Amino acid sequence: MTGVPAPATGGSGAPGTRGAAGAPDAPRAGTSGSGTTGSGTTGTTGSGTTGTTGSGTTGTTGSGTTGSPVSGTRASSTGVSGAGVSGTGVSGGQGSKTPRGGKLIDAAVNQASVWNVANLLTMLRLVLVPGFVALMLADGGYDPVWRAWAWAAFAVAMITDVFDGHLARTYNLVTDFGKIADPIADKAIMGAALICLSYLGDLPWWVTGVILGRELGITLLRFWVIRYGVIPASRGGKLKTLTQGIAVGMYVLALTGPLATLRFWVMAGAVALTVVTGADYVRQAIVLRREGIAERKAAAEEAEA
Repeated sequence: MTGVPAPATGGSGAPGTRGAAGAPDAPRAGTSGSGTTGSGTTGTTGSGTTGTTGSGTTGTTGSGTTGSPVSGTRASSTGVSGAGVSGTGVSGGQGSKTPRGGKLIDAAVNQASVWNVANLLTMLRLVLVPGFVALMLADGGYDPVWRAWAWAAFAVAMITDVFDGHLARTYNLVTDFGKIADPIADKAIMGAALICLSYLGDLPWWVTGVILGRELGITLLRFWVIRYGVIPASRGGKLKTLTQGIAVGMYVLALTGPLATLRFWVMAGAVALTVVTGADYVRQAIVLRREGIAERKAAAEEAEA
């Protein structure tokens, strides 16, 4: 736009205009990149536009064309064209745009993260549940060989229960699927073992009822107070899980003699820990709910004030 008036001013062939295009003063205007040193109107307009709009590289190109003895109109159009192509405004606008499909790529990464090592171990534990039941009840449920294979499946499930949580926390592999599937897998394998043992007459039904009732009750309790906070796993709860795993594993094996007596006392300890830790979780839930209600009430009063 700024180069159009140039031919109107010097197009009549006046000596001053022709001298501005070809005189030695014009190269000085192109070198400095400023519109104030040119002696003619054309040099002032072309180099001034280029120096203001374009970057350093554009100013050099526009001013070099301005110094040529052809015409002010061509020089100014070159300067404007250079500024439009090489200007920082165009390049910066393209650089700030988000690549197309960025959200789709992020969603694909999040979906792929479900298939990590920790979740695969959880899935393996879920698959082992029906296999464990089949091995436990094979040949009437009293064959020592089949019971040994069932114990191996149960042991693998218990070991993966330890490692999947550790891997998820250590390597930031925690996912929504893992949060839901991990406790389900834990209770599924333990519940299957207890029910099979009680069905075969190796373990009293009341023991199975106490352990499974506690697990179900604590799960419902967590959901009841989740709006106020999360009940953390205590050391007593972890010790309870370990003791239960050892006791149930010993009952799965066809043990006799002193080992059969030992497993009775290990199971008694597991039942005691189950009851004590369950009562502690109930206490924590009550305190957490009471504090949460008090905080909400205080926040509401402060908002009204």
